[in-house]
Amino acid sequence: MNPVFFGVLETIRGQLGDLGFLNSIDINFILVKLSEFQDFISTLSQEGPIASAHVLLLAAGVVIFSGVIGEAFFKKTGIPDIAFLMILGVIIGPILGIIQPVAVLQIVPYFAALALIIIMFDGGLNLDLKHIVKTAHFAFTLAILGFILSVVIATLAVHYALDWSWLESILLGSIVGGSSSVIVFGLVRNIRISEEAKNMLSFESALTDILSTIIAFILFGAILAGQFDLQVLQETLGRAIVVGLVLGFGVGIPWMYVSTKLANTQHAYMLTLGILFVLFFLAVSFGESGALTALVFGLMIGNRKNLAKILRFKVPRIEVDDPTHNQLTFLVRSFFFVFVGLLASIGSIEYAILGVGITIAIYFGRLIVGKITLTKRFSLLDKKVTYSMIPRGLAAAVLATIPLTLGLPNAEIYPQIVFFIILASVIITTIGLGRSKKIPPPEPKEGGFIKKPPEDSQKNKEKN
Repeated sequence: MNPVFFGVLETIRGQLGDLGFLNSIDINFILVKLSEFQDFISTLSQEGPIASAHVLLLAAGVVIFSGVIGEAFFKKTGIPDIAFLMILGVIIGPILGIIQPVAVLQIVPYFAALALIIIMFDGGLNLDLKHIVKTAHFAFTLAILGFILSVVIATLAVHYALDWSWLESILLGSIVGGSSSVIVFGLVRNIRISEEAKNMLSFESALTDILSTIIAFILFGAILAGQFDLQVLQETLGRAIVVGLVLGFGVGIPWMYVSTKLANTQHAYMLTLGILFVLFFLAVSFGESGALTALVFGLMIGNRKNLAKILRFKVPRIEVDDPTHNQLTFLVRSFFFVFVGLLASIGSIEYAILGVGITIAIYFGRLIVGKITLTKRFSLLDKKVTYSMIPRGLAAAVLATIPLTLGLPNAEIYPQIVFFIILASVIITTIGLGRSKKIPPPEPKEGGFIKKPPEDSQKNKEKN
């Protein structure tokens, strides 16, 4: 059994043990059973990059069960299911060999595109425009400062540790520069922080995902061309933002009206999903990754009740919590984290140490940025959760595989380093959120955000 994988399991067990969970688990026993199960699977699987159909269906069933159990476990204990699903992916892929990396790389573009638009659309649906307006400046500051600092940390580490060129180092830094909207959107729903903090963190993660994607693709072209042009960066970034906003608003606003007329039809949600897929095609065709377009489109649909008052058209009773959408999002989310594990290539302890070291440095950088950004209006609970919210995920995992398809130098190393950064960042976030649970919110009904008292009551307090 791979010694690096053993070390990862031991680290996770130790960290969870510090929180009072899983102290009795015997890692050696688990590894022995995994080895026996691997022999069993090898008798079922056909030779080639992917196992037979019935084995794949078994794996899919295990993923769904793990997703449901993990979600219930998270609600009960506050420990996210992310790490467990990623480890499950490692077991199915690199350890047991049910699905080989060759097969995974073939479906990367398709699964990544589906996961990206569904999760970003879901994030937009759950963002409240009122709260975004209140905390937009905090979200922008966190996103820009945090992204820049993370890129600098990762760039310096890779350049001096592996002797990569500056362009290659900056590329890896951009890939892991932002927190994952997939993870953050899921986490903030189940944490008792204020609505303002939830929207701030969600909006920040969406911004950094978009930044990572756009800048990474610009750097792919720069490395292939052998030079970097700042003017090209500005033009590409500007075009992507304009395209995302124009398509998101341009289609989202009319569709708000149309969707209200179709609210009671049988396939209303599927029509919206079809529009979303067409929007993604248009966005990519015009040079945008599709992430910003899906986010803005979801924002329009999710806030149509409030926007209808501004635009002056009547809407029926709106159920934002659509069961079909929730089930689809759950399925995509569960399979995505297993997919991240499938992408793992655990080979060198050097890359594991480097990835974990970069993540720890990013965490301390997050503390600095958080303390600079968050004012006294935010409670201790809001601040502690914000400091811990550094998970990397979908954007990093997908972007790390693209150098392989482009034939860039050191292409096979990107997924290895990024896997450990994702896993370490999830563990740090898990530990931070576990400690934050001990902090009671100052206003249980409102969450952690400390609202400014009215001027009259403030004057009365001063008189007394």
